Amino acid sequence: MPELPEVETVRRGIAPALVGHTIVSVAQRRPDLRFPFPERFVARVSGRIVTALGRRAKYLVADLDDGTVLLMHLGMSGSFRIEAGAETEVAGRFHLPRSKDRAHDHVEFRLEDGTRIVYNDPRRFGYMALIARAEFDRHPLIRGLGVEPVGEELTGAFLAEKFAGRSTSLKAALLDQRLIAGLGNIYVCEALWRARLSPRRSAGSIARKDGTPTLRAERLAEAVKAVIADAIVAGGSTLRDYMKADGSLGYFQHTFAVYDREHEPCRRESCRGTIRRIVQSGRSTFFCPECQR
Repeated sequence: MPELPEVETVRRGIAPALVGHTIVSVAQRRPDLRFPFPERFVARVSGRIVTALGRRAKYLVADLDDGTVLLMHLGMSGSFRIEAGAETEVAGRFHLPRSKDRAHDHVEFRLEDGTRIVYNDPRRFGYMALIARAEFDRHPLIRGLGVEPVGEELTGAFLAEKFAGRSTSLKAALLDQRLIAGLGNIYVCEALWRARLSPRRSAGSIARKDGTPTLRAERLAEAVKAVIADAIVAGGSTLRDYMKADGSLGYFQHTFAVYDREHEPCRRESCRGTIRRIVQSGRSTFFCPECQR
């Protein structure tokens, strides 16, 4: 599934083509994706001006001029393609390839300047919803989400407060979207390596008995924010010079310290460890048992 940095680069990729423009028509080519489309989806979106395009966790959030929010989730395999005349480009960069098969083009937004924003999703795990902006924060898809991992709310004190007394693994706690919204498997592995913390360590071990943060909590908060920021910058740097859309591998995988590097040497200069892979809650975890304690 695309993670937060990938979704953010998608947002940055399609925003210039979409924001301030009118969606003159919508082609909806099936009744559902992961969930059914909202009732009267085509009629409610057609004719609307997109006033802003934001992101909440792994959702793209498009504000329309009638006070409605178009919420979009990429699921496992979804992507947006920008078609302007003969030029075609996939918005954003992904760790795994994106589909180019037009048989999986399920939604097409046509803008007044002739640009087409096409949603392609072979596995159809993505979805779209229409929500009144006034009710957005209370919507079931949004209200349970935790803090963003890129803002000032994510601190060592926050992690200590939320993780105190928890016996679950540090990896599982970081993936809990009710605590931190948008973190995924790749960047949790990378952040734990940066913080020199084992993914098997209990979440509560980074908090003192009185709930105040240890140095481990402070290191982890900074590592999470840094790895997300670095990934967004790496992805963002590719957006200025798009190549023809080919769905090729993305940006940040070239600097992975641990993810998908089983049996390879640890990249920390002072460490002679070897990256291991274990399975936690059905997901692969990559870490260095030598320097991550």
